[in-house]
Amino acid sequence: MSQESTLVEGLTIQPVPESQRTGKVQHLFSFWFTVQIIPLAVVTGLLGPTIFGLDVGSTILAIVSGSLVGAVFMALHSAQGSKLGVPQMIQARAQFGMYGSVPITVIVVLIYVGWIVSLMVLAQQTLGAVLTGLGHTAGLLLSTALTLTAVVVGYQLILRFNRVMVWLSGLALVLTLVYTGMEAADGGASITGAGGSFTWAGFLGMASVVGVWQLSYAPYVSDYSRYLPSSTSTRAAFWYTYAGTVLGVIGAMTVGAFLVAGLGADGVLADLDNIMPKPVFVFVMLAFFLGAIDAGVINMYGSSLCVLTCIQTFKLNWAPRASARHIVAAVLALAVFVASTTVSDDFMADYTNFILVLAYLLVPWSIINLVDYYLVHKGHYDPESFSDPRSGYGSFNVPALVSYVLGCLVQIPFMSTTLYVGAIAKQTGAVDTSWIVGSIATFLIYLGLLRAWRRQPSPALAPETEMSA
Repeated sequence: MSQESTLVEGLTIQPVPESQRTGKVQHLFSFWFTVQIIPLAVVTGLLGPTIFGLDVGSTILAIVSGSLVGAVFMALHSAQGSKLGVPQMIQARAQFGMYGSVPITVIVVLIYVGWIVSLMVLAQQTLGAVLTGLGHTAGLLLSTALTLTAVVVGYQLILRFNRVMVWLSGLALVLTLVYTGMEAADGGASITGAGGSFTWAGFLGMASVVGVWQLSYAPYVSDYSRYLPSSTSTRAAFWYTYAGTVLGVIGAMTVGAFLVAGLGADGVLADLDNIMPKPVFVFVMLAFFLGAIDAGVINMYGSSLCVLTCIQTFKLNWAPRASARHIVAAVLALAVFVASTTVSDDFMADYTNFILVLAYLLVPWSIINLVDYYLVHKGHYDPESFSDPRSGYGSFNVPALVSYVLGCLVQIPFMSTTLYVGAIAKQTGAVDTSWIVGSIATFLIYLGLLRAWRRQPSPALAPETEMSA
């Protein structure tokens, strides 16, 4: 990955020159493992016993199942980065058209902001558990400021910070598992039997949340593989990303499930103070705090690129540089700070609804992207044409846009949230299978519409994708 002489990244949404695309594909493993060891992932693990009524054992099984499935989509997106050398949402122009991609990109920005708000809230909580005199607003301000600073520096700092955090996060994860397990054993509790009990509705609900967690990285996962050489093996990029994100998610969310066994019904991270020696507790909380900042940086960096992508759509001769990314990031940071100060006390319920809404919006886009890239064009895209509405990609791709809308609508009867339960979900015990139905429907609709529309072949100058490489 790029080893430029200056730490501050100069590129934004332009294709990365081959001369700057250096590094090792193995770094994708440590990068995506580290990104997952964050308090928000731990909180997600808590949802099994606290929201879905599962016991800890069933929760862990749902975590493993959802992660193994959801990470497939995420890693397939990651493998595109080195072949195209552009951010993920610039590539959406190849599927949706130059202007047709704008609404999709705006939706992704809103999703990013939601993630960052959740991350900043938990960063403040973990830091506040150590610095008890730090006020709520001050903690949010500090967390947001640190996130913005790293985004301003850019890609190189993010990579270097992750290489340090992989060790800190891994140690914090192990310590938390050990102490919560010891506490549960000392209390005579069954670790896997703590919490509620197995139900299909709860299991599928938790598995869906975890699967969507993995899928939520799809809009920016290739932002961090685009600096790899174009000769990078697609297979290697897929597996290093897949292994890192799966192991990280399973580890962090299992900690969340174990908290219920070790700490009781709520499993609040700050309660670790009751079962850990003070120095260990401080280390774990600070590691989780830095992990939350790390994840916030990744989300804010990606959302900045998405905003620049939207603006550049209407200013085709504009090549945004670092200063433009800095300004956009500052505006986003302000919005995040304001929004994070208004988060309701019922954070867990709000967060669960947010995760499920992600599925309804991201699943159709992801399926369209993967089908178009791997099955229709077989990795043959011309990144230079992404900014030219006169190219074969056009201004609007009707099959993709129609497929996206229908892919979202078809999920409605299968939705199950505290805000709305669809007609079919009511008949199946409130099991939310919307993302599964949406995936299959979007796949069939998009391929069918492409055949009916008979779209003209697009430019095909980028290297061919070879999963066998």
